[in-house]
Formats: sequence, C-alpha cells, structure tokens
Amino acid sequence: MRIGQFQLKNRVLLAPMAGITDQPFRRLCARYHVGMSYSEMMSANRDVWHTEKSRLRVAHHAEIGINAVQIAGSDPLEMAQAAALNVEYGAKLIDINMGCPAKKVNRKMAGSALMQHPGLVEKILREVTAAVEVPVTLKIRTGWDKAHRNCVEIAKIAEQSGIQALTVHGRTRSCLYQGEAEYDNICQVKQQISIPVIANGDITSAEKARYVLDYTGADAVMIGRGALGQPWLFRQIEAFLQSGTLIAEPSLAEKCQVALEHIHNLHAFYGEQKGYRVARKHISWYLDNIKPDSAFKRTFNTIADPKQQLYVLEEFLDSIQ
Repeated sequence: MRIGQFQLKNRVLLAPMAGITDQPFRRLCARYHVGMSYSEMMSANRDVWHTEKSRLRVAHHAEIGINAVQIAGSDPLEMAQAAALNVEYGAKLIDINMGCPAKKVNRKMAGSALMQHPGLVEKILREVTAAVEVPVTLKIRTGWDKAHRNCVEIAKIAEQSGIQALTVHGRTRSCLYQGEAEYDNICQVKQQISIPVIANGDITSAEKARYVLDYTGADAVMIGRGALGQPWLFRQIEAFLQSGTLIAEPSLAEKCQVALEHIHNLHAFYGEQKGYRVARKHISWYLDNIKPDSAFKRTFNTIADPKQQLYVLEEFLDSIQ
C-alpha cells in the first residue's frame, strides 16, 4: 500500500490515540511490524505548540519509520499553519483528525464535530493540502449520528481536496465506542472513491482483520484499542494477511519482558514523576492479556514512588513466570 510517495511496510496501521500513542508505544509497535503509526493528536491552537506536552506528543524516533503527525482544530488557517510547522519540525505525513468523539474536542468544533459542516471540512482540507508538500491523510467517522451518516459525502470532498488516504472508523460520533462497528458504511466509501481507504473499528484479531478487509474492500486496517496490552497483535495480523498462517502469541516470558521494558521506557521518556503515572494504564492493559483479574492491578496503582513501582512490577512478573 502506498500513501503519496511512501510505500508502507504492510497494511496494518496503528491508530492515533491521545495519551497512548506516544514515542515509547510507537517504537514498541514498530518492533512488532506495524505498517505505520501516527503521533498523538496535536492541537492547531498556536498557544500550545511550544509547550512541553506538545513536544512530547509529536516526539519521533528513527525506529518508528514514517514520521506521521495528527493535527486537530476547526480554523482552516490555523490548521494549515499547524501542518506547516510540523513539517518544518520533521513530519513526513500529516493526518487530520475529524473522528475524535471527545466532548472537550467537539465543543471547539474539532474532531468528529466537523462532520456536521461539510463546507468547513472542505475549507480545512484545501488549506492544509495547499500548505504542505507532504501527503495529507484524513480520519473520520461514519457521521455525526445514525440519522446523519455522511461519510460518503465527506470522502468525496476529501478526494477532491487532495487528501491521499482516508481512514474511516465504523461508528458515528454519537456511538462513541459502543455497539459494533459499521463495516457496510466503510464498504460504501471504498466503492465511491479511488484514494486508499483504511478500515478502523473493533479489529482485535488476525481473523477479524482479514474479514474486515474482505468485507469492505479496504486497502488497509487500522488497529486502536485492540493493540492495548498486546502490541504483538500487529505481527500476528501481518503474518495472517500475507500467508494465512496464524502464529502463536509470544511466550509468557516475552510478554512480561515487553511490559517491563515498556514501563522503563515510559519512565525514561517522561521523567520519573510523570512516567510512573502513565505506566499505570499500560500495566492494566498488559495484565488483562497476561493475567486477567489479577489483584496486582490495585496494588500497582497505589504506588507513587517511581523506583518502587519498577521494583514491585519486576517482582510480580518474575513470580508469575
């Protein structure tokens, strides 16, 4: 699969997720053969461009591959300026967020709220694509709510505005993350446009990835929540798509090693005082995969000392192998 001048490693992508797809997590997913990953969403509001939080959100590393940065906002000029700034800082691909359902984002008429205003969508897309020479992609939902599914309309606007690939999350904004993803709508989008279409939503296994690609005709799949606590999922999906082979999950020892290494990297990336807090949610997800219903989660989340957190985690992981 190609996006602009870039040939992706495979057809299995990591979704941009705020508070999750930071540099340590994207490096880990790259090790497990993710085709491409995106940074966390960065606001187009220039007041936050040079903050420490924004710097960490778009931090890149050569091991990750293509430096793809996602931006969010509602003002066409601000979005264009944000895209240009990120390219100046090294972004090789810009993704525009029109899929986030979070209230704090939608209140600012950003994210999926933009799908209510096709005219504004077109202005934003044309300004951004004109402002940068790198490929620009777009992520949307199927519509604002079930009575207003307009993903096909937005997809056509995207193609006409110079967008080079489109990701569709198979839910409306009002659905949030509830219910089952609507693959019929992704199929309709794929039939109406010629740019690459990436299917997103409820893809949690290699078999499900194959089914979604076959059903929708999409060019690739994007994994979001399905990768939490199991970054090795990308390797499993890639193998199944290429050869039909279902490879086994990593051994318990490898899973424990990955979890521990990930937490060490979070501490190093954020600094101990923030790293230990970010680590809590990731350990919860790892334990859901490694040892479900473990009481250790509650113990781990009470620890406020970074060094103690690492010591207790290592002891626990050693005890279950």
